[in-house]
Amino acid sequence: MRIWKNTATLNGLIESFTESVEPREAELVIIGSKPINLDEFPRLRGIFKTGVGLDNVPFKAAAVRGVEIELPSIKTRESIHEETANFACHLILGLAYNHVGELDQWMKYPRRALSSQRLLVVGGGNIGGRVAQKMKNLMEVDLHDPKLGTVGSLEEKLPQASIVTLHIPLLEETRDFLGAEQLGLLPDGAGVVNTARGPIVKESALYAEIEKGRLHAAFDVFWEEPYHGPLRDLVGQGFFMTPHVASTCQDFIEGCACDLLNFIKRL
Repeated sequence: MRIWKNTATLNGLIESFTESVEPREAELVIIGSKPINLDEFPRLRGIFKTGVGLDNVPFKAAAVRGVEIELPSIKTRESIHEETANFACHLILGLAYNHVGELDQWMKYPRRALSSQRLLVVGGGNIGGRVAQKMKNLMEVDLHDPKLGTVGSLEEKLPQASIVTLHIPLLEETRDFLGAEQLGLLPDGAGVVNTARGPIVKESALYAEIEKGRLHAAFDVFWEEPYHGPLRDLVGQGFFMTPHVASTCQDFIEGCACDLLNFIKRL
């Protein structure tokens, strides 16, 4: 089967899938987090998604064309959800303890105990719910998800947050979900963690807050990837970044490979 892909997730695991054919020849596409235009794939029979974010999956256009879409299996999705939640917790703790002292001067900086800091988890789904559950043993945790009936508005909760962690999908209504106004409500020294989608946060507004030293942030997802935007200039100066690796554990990759092979057999 002729395959085109816009992700390197399975490279090296399934040797025959390392090379991509031209879009016009592809019968199957393997996609990561980037969008595709189905008009470029006249012979397409199937789409396989290597992840759980659905904002770039063309469900309607595929249905019109009769193109099958396959998502990771329940077992693989569980692996993705769990590992992404764990990675988000790692970034949260990294922000909480990123400014504790200086080796050269053997200096200790004052800080509040972690247990007295408040984590605002935005989105209580498969990943956000896990993060809230894991972190409640370490910090005060407040969950914001109107779909789950949580009490209080975002504007009421942001001024109380030491760190905000984002776990919502990228939709038209969530683009720039944290803009200049929302970021401005966070207290001085607060942090923002994003393992969901970059455009949920307004890039220019975040840059302005970090550049003046008021906020800091840890991002695993970006406005375009690979990311070479302005925030790269602030890496190590209040901005921390990883190359979209939150879910990329071996269990997830091997699960995706198995799911893909099963999908190909079915096609």
